[in-house]
Amino acid sequence: MSTYYKTTDMKNIDKTKPVLVTGATGYVAGWLVKKLLDEGMTVHAAVRNPNKKNKIAHLEELAAQSKGTIKYFKSDLLDEGSYTEAMKDCEVVFHTASPFTSKYKDPQKDLIDPAVKGTQNVLETASATPSVKRVVVTSSCAAIYTDAVDCAKAPGGILTEEVWNTTSSLNYQPYSYSKTLAEKKAWDLADSQKQWDLITINPSLVMGPPLNPKSNTSESFSLLKQLADGTSKMGAPKLGMGVVDVRDVAEAHYQAAFTPDAKGRYITSAHNTNFFELGKVLLPKYGAKYPLPKKPLPKWLVMIVGPMLNKALTKKFIRNNMDIEWKADNSKIQNELGITFRPLKETMEDSLQVLIDQKII
Repeated sequence: MSTYYKTTDMKNIDKTKPVLVTGATGYVAGWLVKKLLDEGMTVHAAVRNPNKKNKIAHLEELAAQSKGTIKYFKSDLLDEGSYTEAMKDCEVVFHTASPFTSKYKDPQKDLIDPAVKGTQNVLETASATPSVKRVVVTSSCAAIYTDAVDCAKAPGGILTEEVWNTTSSLNYQPYSYSKTLAEKKAWDLADSQKQWDLITINPSLVMGPPLNPKSNTSESFSLLKQLADGTSKMGAPKLGMGVVDVRDVAEAHYQAAFTPDAKGRYITSAHNTNFFELGKVLLPKYGAKYPLPKKPLPKWLVMIVGPMLNKALTKKFIRNNMDIEWKADNSKIQNELGITFRPLKETMEDSLQVLIDQKII
């Protein structure tokens, strides 16, 4: 698969024109919308139902406190052409909308179709909208790897933007499979035209405080809750993973859109870490009040009890991720987009404080 880069002078992007954000009520999208509004831009927020005031209340608040303007458009990933009005006159499109959940009944219907068909819907609309010059898609490190063991098999033992996920499937890690298929679809569509260029942001596990109070139900926050609500008081497994702050991911999207020489994929991951370390970094501030894990669990024990506690913790998953170092090279985004990442301690403490303030734990 080629990754065609457009040669049009991106310096001509006009910041007085509106920009589109799909899935604008989402976790990453909230911070991106805040950044755009703070920069004084006009944001076209594509949402499922603009009439549900409780869903957009936090965006209204952001707009009221900023120099920018926000307008809402009813759109749906699977409704062909539903982004046409929202995209009118936009030179930049941010496609952040995609399902992120481990709770699904039918992986094809609940994960694959919204991710792939949604991407096709948005990007085909971009090709039919003459004003569009650049599209920034929220992909994932899941489109690069399935399990931590894949890092060891990557060239030099480290994930880079050249690596693609080849080990997920509809039956194993279907979320990773959906992100892989969606990003491949995006590059295929980018290669088929010469009007706009494509940048993908590939975050690892995103943590950090949500602007939308409803975002605390996301997959990231269910993992955080497990660390602090007593589930992991006997210990936590060293499941290799990368972690990045939601505020840094939003900044990455912004810089990808407005850095003229930005191109291709960007691994957006701050820390090569593991699940136990996420809890450990919280101990100094919160260890006295909350039952955080103080020791790593042995692999043999997790192999026995893991599948009983969580259906996602299959023996294959544990074997491929536990006690295996996760490593990704984030030098491209630092060098080309000037991104600097927050310390893990700041990200985790700010995340947990949200759950405490909202009395979730």
